[in-house]
Amino acid sequence: MASCTVASPLCTWLVAACMSMPCEKNESKSSSSSSSYCSLFQSKKKRLNRWARRIGGSGGVDFPYKRLVSAFYGSGFQGLMSSCLAFEPCEEYYSSKGLSSSLALFGDNGFSLFGSKTTSSNGLMNRRQRRLNRAAHAGKTMAVALQPAQGTPTKKPVTKQRRVVVTGTGVVTPLGHESDVFYNNLLEGVSGVAEIEAFDCSQFPTRIAGEIKSFSTDGWVAAKLSKRADKFMLYMLTAGKKALADGGISEELMNELDKSRCGVLIGSAMGGMKVFNDAIEALRVSYRKMNPFCVPFATTNMGSAMLAMDLGWMGPNYSISTACATSNFCIINAANHIIRGEADMMLCGGSDAAIIPIGLGGFVACRALSQRNSDPTKASRPWDISRDGFVMGEGAGVLLLEELEHAKKRGAKIYAEFLGGSITSDAYHMTEPHPEGTGVVLCIEKALAQSGVSREDVNYINAHATSTQAGDIKEYQALIRCFGQNPELKVNSTKSMIGHLLGAAGAVEAVATVQAIRTGWVHPNVNLENPEEGVDMNVLVGPRKEKLDIKVALSNSFGFGGHNSCILFAPYK
Repeated sequence: MASCTVASPLCTWLVAACMSMPCEKNESKSSSSSSSYCSLFQSKKKRLNRWARRIGGSGGVDFPYKRLVSAFYGSGFQGLMSSCLAFEPCEEYYSSKGLSSSLALFGDNGFSLFGSKTTSSNGLMNRRQRRLNRAAHAGKTMAVALQPAQGTPTKKPVTKQRRVVVTGTGVVTPLGHESDVFYNNLLEGVSGVAEIEAFDCSQFPTRIAGEIKSFSTDGWVAAKLSKRADKFMLYMLTAGKKALADGGISEELMNELDKSRCGVLIGSAMGGMKVFNDAIEALRVSYRKMNPFCVPFATTNMGSAMLAMDLGWMGPNYSISTACATSNFCIINAANHIIRGEADMMLCGGSDAAIIPIGLGGFVACRALSQRNSDPTKASRPWDISRDGFVMGEGAGVLLLEELEHAKKRGAKIYAEFLGGSITSDAYHMTEPHPEGTGVVLCIEKALAQSGVSREDVNYINAHATSTQAGDIKEYQALIRCFGQNPELKVNSTKSMIGHLLGAAGAVEAVATVQAIRTGWVHPNVNLENPEEGVDMNVLVGPRKEKLDIKVALSNSFGFGGHNSCILFAPYK
């Protein structure tokens, strides 16, 4: 308590003393005025020293303010100025009459550092009132001292915006583990949805998924790690390294990169569910049976961290988890690191592997999944009137984003340019979209404004459309509100062929969007046999691929919790 009661008046007196001394702006003041300041300062200094010695005691007690006063005064007034304040007095102090006017700030309610004044005819203030006054006046003094000078607005220096381009892509999907193979299958309308084979799901009402049937980490991930790590991590590591290879980052070039300016930002909605579930089962026997890596291998950040460790990339490294909007959030933030000059290269995207009993069971309990088990390839049918829920999928998608000049300097092949993106919240419901589509419209408008893109220039949209009753139509209505006047607009849903890859969906669909820009072809909407009432088939892509000269492409991702995200790509020019 003693230290609290002393600190406030001491610091306020020192601030007032510092603020009242002449400086460069006051050099024209008379020498007599400066002399009076110094005389008063020396007088106060002596009194404060005596006070410090008295309260310090002689019994060996190391009172902190004894040291503080010595530190401030030991090197003279210049030391005091440099120790106390790192800012200049404001205009109010320059126009003041000196120390006396500064001390007046303390005295208007009867407070004085070296004694007490009467506040009324009733006598001295009580101790509590003095304590409150000390704190109040200290705050008032600092507020005045820190008030910015009027009439001198600061301007942020104009800097040239750093452009971000896509120079590599990598995927692990139910339709192939190479970007070209994956997109060619999409163009042909091939479905990756089939019966689940990884475990016995005969007791579940849903027994289908966009499951990865064959996958190998050979040549991409160390064998020891492959045996221990969760699939979401293995998918991520593999897709990430494939994006580097696709971007022409050879081992020789890797050694030449400034790794402090290379980062990894790949997220996951569900994380290592299999590792965590296995740990729970082992715990039923004994904690001694648990995998010692169960915690780190289950956390959503660890895949991104492991990839950075493997590559030695020391730039920004973390993950974001926003349910099914995860990938887009990661892509937007990765691009922003490049734009702000914090990195030159970023691997970004998402990965999920939740097709296990607890994952399937959880979504069945939500009543979110299609039960069209007899005809798996027809189960995912965005905008079709007979849709009955989404189909789970798994995999990973990774983009290699790079600063334009950095990419040009190394001779990289540029696939597309990232123009910008936006994120908003519905702030409405855990799983249902806003009935008016307010959050989605706001997200699209913010993305257009942030990137400086005219809505007339957007002529291709890779929609989030998951094949749910409410989600599909609400997104479609939002798109029509924003782009309905564009006769060239074409919209499709990659989920119609691979299902919903949860946290990886946005990144895999971003790869599909980039491939559409590269090839000039947009893939079909399969299973759209009887469109929902009010859906215009002139806007939606038909059952076959369509040629399209893409000006600007928009890719949407929305997630449980009301997370909305939009990203924009365009051909590099």
